[in-house]
Amino acid sequence: MKALVKLAPGPGNVGLVEREPVRPGPGEVVIEVRGAGVCGTDLHIEADEFRNVPPVTMGHEVSGAVAEVGDGVDPGWLGARVVAETYFSTCGRCEWCLDGRVNLCPERRSIGSVVDGAFAPRVVVPARNLHRIPDWLDEHAAALAEPLACVCHCLLDPPVVAPADGVLVTGPGPVGLLAAQVARAAGGHVCVSGLASDEARLSVARELGLETVLAGEHSEDQDVVIECSGSAGGATACLEAARRGGRYVQIGVFGKPVTVPLDRVFEKELVVTSGFASTPRSWRRAMSLIEGRVVELEPLVSEVVALAEWERVFADLRQGSGIKVVFDPRRDI
Repeated sequence: MKALVKLAPGPGNVGLVEREPVRPGPGEVVIEVRGAGVCGTDLHIEADEFRNVPPVTMGHEVSGAVAEVGDGVDPGWLGARVVAETYFSTCGRCEWCLDGRVNLCPERRSIGSVVDGAFAPRVVVPARNLHRIPDWLDEHAAALAEPLACVCHCLLDPPVVAPADGVLVTGPGPVGLLAAQVARAAGGHVCVSGLASDEARLSVARELGLETVLAGEHSEDQDVVIECSGSAGGATACLEAARRGGRYVQIGVFGKPVTVPLDRVFEKELVVTSGFASTPRSWRRAMSLIEGRVVELEPLVSEVVALAEWERVFADLRQGSGIKVVFDPRRDI
């Protein structure tokens, strides 16, 4: 089967190649991939800025249908429309696993970076990672359940937005627009900030009923600032905009060292938090928001394409074009 693979260490070294068909082991299922979202992390893997163990099929934002089940798996999963958590395995013994913080396990192995992922027609995942999706949810938009779970981990465990809080979100990409919707659901008065070149993304934010401003035009004295751009400029804007005693939440991934005015943290006594990837609890929260139609996913899907278009897609996303591009491997047949 054709798969998009990180072939070797170092920048680049990504290609669409033939890989052996996958089969499920005990406790595992095979998902026929119908949607695989392209994440900023995938760009960092291509650039060798995020841990990966090549050769490995990339892609961790997956939506599809269960095509095969392994020994010990309920056959009732066959044919189910699902999304899947990203951790293929953790040690189950360390203090973080025992505390339910499997995302911090030093031995975790995730699809798309260490274990073969979803940029392929089929992917194997543990059955325990599966979540059924509503019948009404578009199969391509459903791939955004994974970044939504990451956002829920950052903003809801524990809650960082209280009713009537002023909230600034920097970066109107997919994570920023998900974070803005989650913050609004928590009762915040949310404003999304972006650059002039982000106008198409800011337009989608307005269609979602969110207030938008251009960078530098937002008010300061914000109760909560949420950095989703993964840029030093976005982080600096958040640190400057946060009110004294406020909260700073880092969700965007920089991928490299950056210089920001950290003195604002102690000058304003800011509470700084973040969240790495997702947890089973944050997945439950994300699925509840989806099922309750509190968060919209479909407006964030800007394009659905074949895996063969990956080079153009990666280049476009590096330039800030579109919001969420989703691969559908069926289009490569």
